[in-house]
Amino acid sequence: MMPIKRGSLRIFAGKFYYTLKRYIWWKFSNTKFAIRHSTNRLPYLCFSHKTPLLRHLKDVDMKLQYNKIENLKIAISKLDKILIRPNETFSYWKLIGNPTYKKGYKDGMVLFYGRIGIGVGGGLCQLSNLIYWMTIHTPLTVVERYRHSYDVFPDSNRTQPFGSGATCVYNYRDLMIKNDTEDTYELILKVSDDYLTGEWRVSSSPEFSYKVFEKNHSISHEFWGGYIRHNELYRKRYDKNNNVTEEFVTENHAIMMYQPFLENSDK
Repeated sequence: MMPIKRGSLRIFAGKFYYTLKRYIWWKFSNTKFAIRHSTNRLPYLCFSHKTPLLRHLKDVDMKLQYNKIENLKIAISKLDKILIRPNETFSYWKLIGNPTYKKGYKDGMVLFYGRIGIGVGGGLCQLSNLIYWMTIHTPLTVVERYRHSYDVFPDSNRTQPFGSGATCVYNYRDLMIKNDTEDTYELILKVSDDYLTGEWRVSSSPEFSYKVFEKNHSISHEFWGGYIRHNELYRKRYDKNNNVTEEFVTENHAIMMYQPFLENSDK
């Protein structure tokens, strides 16, 4: 795995092809998509989480992060209280739609081939990251998710394992979640003054609880001069009698965009 340099024409053609392909699939797929929103909150909490809205990042204009908050509010208005009934599939981008200036989205921070840039709707990856992290603490099935190809920021104040998010690019890098259970799930989202918060709620008392953790974390110095970071995510599933089952979740590889500072050791 090493950085791939593509010309602007190649990038444009690729985006056009995959975007059109996704539109066609949405139109002709037999997938039963989640489209209904709840009027009354489902009674049982399955999992909740929150992430800070503002981070002081070096050489990044804070205005972009304040714009991100406005972008999140617009996107959340499409996703909050969405219901996923049995055999339905949640599609992040099908529900949100194309984030454009006309819809009120603003320029925010975007990551493009490992570099920080500016783009309309920037910052929505924080929302897809949150939804993915919450989902792997539930019985819902993640049927489409893309890992971040680049590890851009060091682990300062990281509270989750590396690789526990989901990158998103309209519309062909989607986050899709299928409900293979017999219960109905409800996604609750909110932007407060300081945090993006979320919940998965469910129609009946949850049978399981989950703890996500990583294995086989490594950083390797590659022949082309850069560093690759790798890990595997697993989860422990606890039933009501506290019996434990270990399950594989996903594997991550990412090109590091900063120099790792390794402690001295005998190895």
